[in-house]
Amino acid sequence: MSIKSRKARERRRRRVRMKLSGTPERPRLNVFRSLEHIYAQVIDDVEGRTLASASSLDKDLRSEMSDKTKKEQAELVGKTVAERAKAAGVETVVFDRGGFLYHGRIKALADGAREGGLKF
Repeated sequence: MSIKSRKARERRRRRVRMKLSGTPERPRLNVFRSLEHIYAQVIDDVEGRTLASASSLDKDLRSEMSDKTKKEQAELVGKTVAERAKAAGVETVVFDRGGFLYHGRIKALADGAREGGLKF
């Protein structure tokens, strides 16, 4: 990732974060995408606590990830974070795409989370 595109993503991330924040009733579903992996967290910004998380590095998911594309892995991470959030008592979230464009793996993760039962 070039310095220019990294700065552009950081600018988009700050702009998005000014407008949304996670509350105890409706926490923030934060997404981070690296070249190899994808990470998702459900965060209550008022208390500063992570309520649920999942990533393509999770030991529970590793066996299922081996033969999937990155997009399919992102969808699986979305479903997993939705299950864990529901177990923590979270039904609705605010989606924070982290400055990434809503396309590809980010969209796949969001669709997976919706399939898993999260509303946003």
